[in-house]
Amino acid sequence: MTVAKTEQLGTLKEAAKTKPRGLWSDAWRRLKKNRAALAGGAFIVFISAVAILAPWLAPHDPTSSVADAVSNAPPFWHENADPRYFLGTDGLARDQLSRLIYGARISMLVGIVPVTIITVIGVTVGLVSGWTGGRWDNLIMRMVDVVYAFPALLLFIIVQVAFRDRAIGRVLGGLVLLFGALALVDWVGMSRLVRGQVLSLKNKEFIEAARSIGTPTSRILFRHILPNTMAPIIVSVAFGVPSAILAEASLSFIGLGVRPPTASWGSMVFDSFSQVLFAPWLVLIPSALIALIMLSFTFLGDGLRDALDPYMNK
Repeated sequence: MTVAKTEQLGTLKEAAKTKPRGLWSDAWRRLKKNRAALAGGAFIVFISAVAILAPWLAPHDPTSSVADAVSNAPPFWHENADPRYFLGTDGLARDQLSRLIYGARISMLVGIVPVTIITVIGVTVGLVSGWTGGRWDNLIMRMVDVVYAFPALLLFIIVQVAFRDRAIGRVLGGLVLLFGALALVDWVGMSRLVRGQVLSLKNKEFIEAARSIGTPTSRILFRHILPNTMAPIIVSVAFGVPSAILAEASLSFIGLGVRPPTASWGSMVFDSFSQVLFAPWLVLIPSALIALIMLSFTFLGDGLRDALDPYMNK
């Protein structure tokens, strides 16, 4: 045996010992190279930790005025700043830092809970529509088109105005109504995405093989089709969270978000907007946090989209 053949045989043996990379490990390898996505993910983890630890991190009650504090006290970089209030106080003498910390809870909840509801409804409708096909598919998609025709922000405002002062509008400071309003129409995009994926997968050879051996439909859907649609679903969720955060901030800015005195970044901008000329930090800091969390989810979604694309390394 020649030296060249010996080296070739050794290379083949080493290749046989090497464990092949799957989709997720390959995606993680590509994602680690995207610094913007990693930075966005790190900021999301940081804000999530702040939201979870808010009762231990906040120095004061975010909903009550501090007895010995003055209204609109300046933050730490001003000469006359009170060291007890790192970012000053608002117009009602409430600690601004504590309200920002607790506001992170609202923003993260509004970003995650409605998107979870949207994902469950959209994935279910998309799976059923794409798998059944024919008349049922056509009927479901026409219903989706009808829902899609409603302007989302206008519908959010109508729901908030109609039910804000009723019992459901008072549950958890109005969060339950806000979750329902945000999830009411936004699921249609997810359903269309999943339906398209199902239509492209259900005639593949491995699905035909599963059918031929009598595999139940539910097993085919949840063990074969759904896992192969997870990549675009994850990317869609990553881009959907900042949209929900922006919608909550927009509703809070016009006074239709969470009920006072619950603190959210959007309501903080709304409450202090009249003071923007002589106390601009009361508006700029929560606005900057809204922008940063939205950019973080956008960078992460963009990185996931690139990482989960199997053709990116070709």
